[in-house]
Amino acid sequence: MSIETLLSGESKNVEYKLAPPSRSINYTKTAVAFANGQGGCLVFGVEDQTLRVVGIAEDKVFTVMDSISDAIVNSCEPLIIPDITMHDVNGKTVIVAEIAPGLQRPYHIKSLGQEQGTFVRVAGTTRQADQPTIRELTIEGSNRSFDQVQCLGLSVTEKDIEALCASLTKTAKNNAEDPAKVKTVTEKQLLQWGVLAEQDGQLVPTNAYAILTGNTAVRSVVQCGVFKGTTKAVFVDRREFTGTPQELIEESYQYVLRNIHMGARFKGVYRQDVYEIPPDAIRELIVNAIVHRSYIDHSSIQIAIYDDRLEITSPGRLPLGQTIERMKQGYSKIRNEALASAFEYMGYIEHWGSGILRVLQEVRDAGLPEPEFLGGDTDLRINIYRNGSETGSDDGIVTGLRRDSLSDDGIVTGLRRDSLSDDGIAEETTSKTNAAPNATITVLPSQKERILDALRKNVSISISDAIRILGVQERQAQRILKSLIEEGSAVKIGAARATRYAEAKKRTEPHE
Repeated sequence: MSIETLLSGESKNVEYKLAPPSRSINYTKTAVAFANGQGGCLVFGVEDQTLRVVGIAEDKVFTVMDSISDAIVNSCEPLIIPDITMHDVNGKTVIVAEIAPGLQRPYHIKSLGQEQGTFVRVAGTTRQADQPTIRELTIEGSNRSFDQVQCLGLSVTEKDIEALCASLTKTAKNNAEDPAKVKTVTEKQLLQWGVLAEQDGQLVPTNAYAILTGNTAVRSVVQCGVFKGTTKAVFVDRREFTGTPQELIEESYQYVLRNIHMGARFKGVYRQDVYEIPPDAIRELIVNAIVHRSYIDHSSIQIAIYDDRLEITSPGRLPLGQTIERMKQGYSKIRNEALASAFEYMGYIEHWGSGILRVLQEVRDAGLPEPEFLGGDTDLRINIYRNGSETGSDDGIVTGLRRDSLSDDGIVTGLRRDSLSDDGIAEETTSKTNAAPNATITVLPSQKERILDALRKNVSISISDAIRILGVQERQAQRILKSLIEEGSAVKIGAARATRYAEAKKRTEPHE
């Protein structure tokens, strides 16, 4: 690191000290934090607030260098050996103690013990590590992957293994261009990936097995929400999804598509749906969040939709050796080895490290600002800023419309998120340029299938349930339910506010 960079201000990797403090712990804990992270430099002889170079007295330079080295070597465990140098800055001497990223994590202050004495860098400050972070550091230090560690308290049978193999194979075939070329997953393959392990001659499930089967032994939750404005002050809608990774990906992906704007590009008499954010980029970021998150951290993946952006937050600090800059350059650092192997097999990951590059290219091609990458110390947050345009573009693209808001004949129906009033109550709106009396509302097969799935899982549902499941306005939900009743798939029970809907085959009552 050049002296110019060292003197450009405190950061995640640089901290200033005017002079060595009388209590060495004031800087040895920062040395520990650097060793537990990406490394860094302690610069002595610079005032942190003003960046004024004060320097160290020439007759004390070597004594100070020795005392800094002794304090770090004697106070930290495992052993940290700093590279200490002196530099001349405008005739004044500054001392730089460079700490390399450590491989024997977690590093801590001996006198405080591992639980109280482990520190990490967060947003340019030194902070005491919490238990999930210490566990993550321990896994890194042992050169293991958490998802390949045996899941304590969980057992597995041959039938369970066969079911998982069948599920993974089915997903791989569904995602493959040529399903015939997909090889069936076997027990041997699961062992090779680390989804299963052997202990005393018996097969045991790892944390990856729990995640891939949706078992609650390892927490795997995606929280989705729509917010009014640009902060989390006002909720419009919220959902929480649990289950297998395949279910989490599909549920959260569809949730985002239901709650962002969609327009249409017309080529002759044909219409092509165009979302304001490229769907492939959305899906890629969701997949990355699920496969690369820290499962030691019990927090949830959060997907937030604001008026100006889509925000995806993945729990856990970046893995050892990974940085945001390297990530954007296509460098891959796998945190969950077993999950990554399974995801690659299923077709969710094409080439490790290429996903973020594809997202950047797709967002760029859509004419949107480059995605924003934030954090990395405790979690990773990625923002894709939405297209603010709400009018027809010169190339014939209609923008500013919500998903499901275009009927097959090009008539605009439904609601935009912007049609929410200040108190969160929906107000029906219709595009002035496409308004038509008695416009036909399109019922999509995917919408009917979602309602049928809900009917199969519940004794009955209300109109409010249908609105929540579909993410549409009441008129649209009523039309879909009516369509299901007309085709004999559902029945209506009760009347007025007590009206509910059930799957037809579960009831013997005649249709109303």
